Amino acid sequence: MSTIHPAPRRVRHQAREAVAVMAFSAVTSVCLAAALLVLTHLPLG
Repeated sequence: MSTIHPAPRRVRHQAREAVAVMAFSAVTSVCLAAALLVLTHLPLG
């Protein structure tokens, strides 16, 4: 009985996913930094 293995992922797909993860990480970091900057510059009444 033979098992069917999925085709190996192409390098292009792996690279696309890596770029997507890096972009998500960069956007998240920028948003968090901007939120902290806004919070630290808010007047406290």
